[in-house]
Amino acid sequence: MKKILIVDDDVAVTNYLMVFLMQSGEYEPTIVNDPRSVSEILEQEQFDAMLLDMDMPHLSGMDIIKHVNETGIDLPIVVLTGVNDVDLAVKSLKLGVFDYLTKPVDDDHLLKVFDKAITHGTTRGSIKDLPKQLKREDLDYREAFDHLRSQSPSMIRLFHQAEKMAAGDLGIFIFGERGTGKISLAKAIHSASPRRAGPFVSIDAAAHDMALFPKEFFGVQPEDDAKANRAGFLEEAHGGTLFINNIELLSLPVQIRLDRVIQQKEFYRESSPRIHEIDVRVIVASLHDLSHEDYQESFSRDLLYHLMVNSLHLPPLRERGDDIRILANEIRQREAARMNKQVDGFTDEFLDLLYSYDYPGNVQELNDIVATSVINTESTLVGIDSLAHYMRDILTEGRKSLRDFQPRKLKDIVRDHVEKTLLHFDGDRQKAVAELGVEATEIDDILDAD
Repeated sequence: MKKILIVDDDVAVTNYLMVFLMQSGEYEPTIVNDPRSVSEILEQEQFDAMLLDMDMPHLSGMDIIKHVNETGIDLPIVVLTGVNDVDLAVKSLKLGVFDYLTKPVDDDHLLKVFDKAITHGTTRGSIKDLPKQLKREDLDYREAFDHLRSQSPSMIRLFHQAEKMAAGDLGIFIFGERGTGKISLAKAIHSASPRRAGPFVSIDAAAHDMALFPKEFFGVQPEDDAKANRAGFLEEAHGGTLFINNIELLSLPVQIRLDRVIQQKEFYRESSPRIHEIDVRVIVASLHDLSHEDYQESFSRDLLYHLMVNSLHLPPLRERGDDIRILANEIRQREAARMNKQVDGFTDEFLDLLYSYDYPGNVQELNDIVATSVINTESTLVGIDSLAHYMRDILTEGRKSLRDFQPRKLKDIVRDHVEKTLLHFDGDRQKAVAELGVEATEIDDILDAD
């Protein structure tokens, strides 16, 4: 029996849930109507999941979520509330809540959510317990990530997180700037997953006419013309993984149908009401933070909630300085071999320029810079004379900006940030402490530092 902690001040709701879950034969519910007792109960017992209301007296659901995070309790949380608040839902999901449901909820759907939450909780715990020092050699499916060349600690940790997620079957959301390698990461997850023997189908929404996309994606099945039946991209991915880049470009009706694919593993083709089952794992990617208010009207909140459960952020190249030389050398060797040229390395001046640039186009831009320079070089060492003139100007300007940078002591930067935070909250130390995530005494020590 899986143990569920139900926290809700509405006795009628908790009584119904208790009877319903006990009758399911799978769950053993524990009821809490006073949220103030949750902390003590969590210290005394272990649970497989928590079902939590948000709007309660004395302590809100958000207070309890923060407490679970601060104490390090590994407990998947499902919110079930009458508060249909988009901002609150997004905030809770960012804090690690598995799903945000609004009352009333279908009984069968609630059981499915619990099952997924508990399965996800096991994976989340393994990710949470990852050691700080990780190596590529420790990956179980190292070959799946071989094409993602990096020695950056943040990237290696990301690979381990992605490998853990790959073992499950929930949807995954990859965030990252243009050119960071989102499709490469999606392929790595597919190769490290139980679906590796199935197809990997990649779609870029930016490359499709959205007026035609529903037919291309879901397929067509006119009721009166069997010969016109045509499968879409979705069915091509059956048994494997479907990757959709620039997910925010899909129309709202398509997003809603995609959410049905993710949650219920079913879909219908265009021009037909017939439901088809589909066995596919969905990975999506975007350049943007879709929880932002700019996307509240254009992006399905339900789809966002279900995808944010498993999310990965690919850091930009400018935050992975250690990788620039590794990537640049691999690009040089590849292009030199392709052109049958002897190019043994880079001049120090060329490398200095590469290190000083911030790469708005990320890895793809580095690839273009180095590949073009290898083509242009007439020496065995790639130098700045091999750069296109416009690129040389851009890189040189980047080096000038770095040279003009004035370093400051870390304690001064921290003190300045604390002072600005206090100013933002009109001197309210309690709010500042909560926002900064420090103790009140730490603020005093920072402000009093010489």
